[in-house]
Amino acid sequence: MKRQTQRHGDWETRRVMFVPRFFRRVPSLRRRVISFDSSSFILFIAALSLFVYVATNSAGAQTPQSRNGAHSGRARDGFTAADRRLVERAIGATCTERLRDPSGSTPIDAMQSRPSLPVSHPDAVAGWRRAERLLPTTRKLVTDAIVKLAREYDLYSSVVTRARINAANARVEAVRRVKPDVDARDNASVLLREPRTIEFGTIFLAGLPSDEAMISVLAHELTHIASGQADSLRPLFRAIARRAAARTGLRIQGQRAEELACDLVGLIAVREFIRQTASWESLPRRLARALEHNCVDDDASDEDHLSPRNTIRALFALETGLASEVLVEGPVSVMSIPQRDYFALPHTNVVPDACASTSNGRAPDTQSHSTVTAMC
Repeated sequence: MKRQTQRHGDWETRRVMFVPRFFRRVPSLRRRVISFDSSSFILFIAALSLFVYVATNSAGAQTPQSRNGAHSGRARDGFTAADRRLVERAIGATCTERLRDPSGSTPIDAMQSRPSLPVSHPDAVAGWRRAERLLPTTRKLVTDAIVKLAREYDLYSSVVTRARINAANARVEAVRRVKPDVDARDNASVLLREPRTIEFGTIFLAGLPSDEAMISVLAHELTHIASGQADSLRPLFRAIARRAAARTGLRIQGQRAEELACDLVGLIAVREFIRQTASWESLPRRLARALEHNCVDDDASDEDHLSPRNTIRALFALETGLASEVLVEGPVSVMSIPQRDYFALPHTNVVPDACASTSNGRAPDTQSHSTVTAMC
């Protein structure tokens, strides 16, 4: 998916070793020491040894703390061979589910081969209406996801970082419109100089027939807008990219970091949307829809984006819990009531239609009647 956003060069963190002034003047100190008597010299040597011992132990104790700032050490140590196998299985399950799902998304490479759709095409109109309907919900999901990630990566602890995140979320809240565009075809994009509109290709609108798929793409574009022309979310993007690169071995720098982080916000937003909206569809199916458009045969990458399948790989490596949930098997009605709360928000009590039918004195649908009664 193309993004009309600024491209960034690669950045590297530079560490500058600070040499204390005391040690830089050791020769001059030694010249002064020669005139001391023996007892003073011994006392000085003892004090100097104590200072070096304390400084060395203090630096050693602080090293793990500095590494954990962006969780890079934890990510590298905690991601095991079993996690890698889990990620690969989850990729396979996601793309297999797309083939089974009547509302599965069209892969990006298949969209590219299709002829343009006019704005008035029924599938494009249905997609545009879905996007407009879900935009207010997605704005809230995105702002919550950005705060969650900022906290997780230790980028929400100071007044300055909180102000930066709050300003980014204000830009998200200002978006009010989804504009269908024939020429955009299978892309969605935002113009940062006009950050109140998301432009959506008509082929893309038609290729995302589920709420979950639409939310994932809307959230991606809203995250671009959140960062804005000032790149205010760049520290968060880089921290996410470092963790993903450590776990996958992929090169994720520059614009790739932003694109991956936007996809991560989309996946987290979909997971929270599922938690808030009960459904008879299974949790693995609904989760898979957030990523199914990446289930391509032509798995090509470019300078600004990981390949579609590597995007799924990096996202599941970052969120192994979601990879596990895609692989869960069980009764459909049980699996569609998620348990994990990403944002620690009050649970939204959504009563299934079958429960409403029971409360109104009407018999519920015969399908899964025992499970419906238990849930109600």
